[in-house]
Amino acid sequence: MDDKVVVITGASAGIGAAAARLLASRGASVVLAARRRELLESVASTCGARALAVVADVGARAQVRRVVAEGIGRFGHLDVWINNAGQGITRAPSQLTDEDVDEVMRQNVKSALYGMQEVLPHFKERGAGHVINVSSMLGRIPFATFRSAYCGAKHFLNALTATFRDEVQQTHPGIQFSLVSPPVVRTDFGANAIGGGPDSRQLPGSQSAEEVADVIAGVIASRRPDVYTRAGSGDRVAGYYAALGKDP
Repeated sequence: MDDKVVVITGASAGIGAAAARLLASRGASVVLAARRRELLESVASTCGARALAVVADVGARAQVRRVVAEGIGRFGHLDVWINNAGQGITRAPSQLTDEDVDEVMRQNVKSALYGMQEVLPHFKERGAGHVINVSSMLGRIPFATFRSAYCGAKHFLNALTATFRDEVQQTHPGIQFSLVSPPVVRTDFGANAIGGGPDSRQLPGSQSAEEVADVIAGVIASRRPDVYTRAGSGDRVAGYYAALGKDP
């Protein structure tokens, strides 16, 4: 990680904070973006002198553009952009409102879209770069009815990641777009979901934020395009669609 400059959105807690600490401990410079100043600066303080905290709402394009500018201004260039910011919602699909869908899309899809679009000119100028989008197993299998809109948003993010990769690599093969799909993670995600919901720490089959962060670090090194954070997840997804989809 020496000399790499990594931007992490949603870095004030959970997976983002764990990734920031791990990557900084391995020699990376980190640009940390999130809305909550006190928490963000606390995380940055644990990452050493090569950490920059940028208070920003990455669901607003102009603020994402500012994160890009401040990161380049501090470190001279950016190597990796991790779109980790997002928010859950607890609502059955039949009960979703226009406002619910708009906010979930802003937090989970538009935030990543803005990150990819705003950092892309810098990556193209350098001929290299790496975007990592943190998705979810719910973006593969919509098995949680109460997370209906979030499932849909992560499916959208998965498709956006793949199509960005296909487009950009036609002219700039040195720019990679990777997808990371964790299961339930023991963070405040559930408690902070719109409409409340179950505590993620109490759900079965969970991983720690640190385990997911370690996988993300591995993706930076390997540049693999699509990675699950738990062994057996790929087989579970394949089995789900094999059971659903039968040829006529």
